[in-house]
Amino acid sequence: MDVYEALLGQDTAVQLLQQAVKLERVAPAYLFYGCSGVGKSIVAKGFIQVLLTVDLSPDKCSLAQRKLNKGNHPDLLWVEPTYLSKGKIYTASAAAVQGLKFKTPPKIRIEQIRRITQFLNRPALEATRQVVVIEDAQTMAEEPANALLKTLEEPGNATLILIAPDTDSLLTTLVSRCQKIQFYPLSEVNLKTVLERNGYQAILEYPEIIAIAQGSPGKAIAAWEILQTIPNELLKQLKGAIATPLDAIKLAKNIASELDSSTQLWLVDYLQYYYWQQNHQVRLMQQWEKTRQYLLSYVQPRLIWECTLLSLLQVE
Repeated sequence: MDVYEALLGQDTAVQLLQQAVKLERVAPAYLFYGCSGVGKSIVAKGFIQVLLTVDLSPDKCSLAQRKLNKGNHPDLLWVEPTYLSKGKIYTASAAAVQGLKFKTPPKIRIEQIRRITQFLNRPALEATRQVVVIEDAQTMAEEPANALLKTLEEPGNATLILIAPDTDSLLTTLVSRCQKIQFYPLSEVNLKTVLERNGYQAILEYPEIIAIAQGSPGKAIAAWEILQTIPNELLKQLKGAIATPLDAIKLAKNIASELDSSTQLWLVDYLQYYYWQQNHQVRLMQQWEKTRQYLLSYVQPRLIWECTLLSLLQVE
């Protein structure tokens, strides 16, 4: 079965990787880049499956595939951004299980790069090579990036895959040592097909979410899941006409008290798209952009929403 069978819209990337395997010219390092949610991780998993099973007998290949599906293949190391708490690092999923919350986003740390070095210092155990994947590689600071550079210069019998949104988000010295594979936003037809396949037909009824997604099924699903956390009554009031200044002030209070900072930022994007589709007023778009900037500047959220909603009242 084709490991890329369920993938849509990334034919060029898949063909380049298939050709590399066919010609036995697999590069020591790859950079998969493009906007989030368009299939970079899916292609990475498919490519890994090929690399770690290509020279195995049918029985051993089946066993290796089962181990990959369970995430415990000894010759694969998948690295993702982490948080640091009391000397211990936690992935986003592990932090959620522990009930830990952090003010800053997770990142790839120097400790994780050292683990990659240790991993590659031993020979492959079951496959003919080792594979390392670094997800959200753009979150590396300069120190871990420079440490990784040494590994990229002498990877040994291994293939490293860096996943990032673009080439500009990484040190040029890292990018220059990787074969670049670009991923593109999906067409509207392919986007709808992916959403329907995964049981998210309801998203298609929200053109503002499709607009936010910009060809990314992952972004569309993430936006939909955030939308479900916003109280229906609050969203209804934001989409409807605000009658009086008092209504605007009450609504601002509810937003600031019921939604966390990241949800408020997302809500600004959502409303910006929603209002643009409703009336195409440039002034409204400029107001929402100011709201975003103020929220990112850590001004008191309630005050920001009061000013924004009162401004909308004047426009209406």
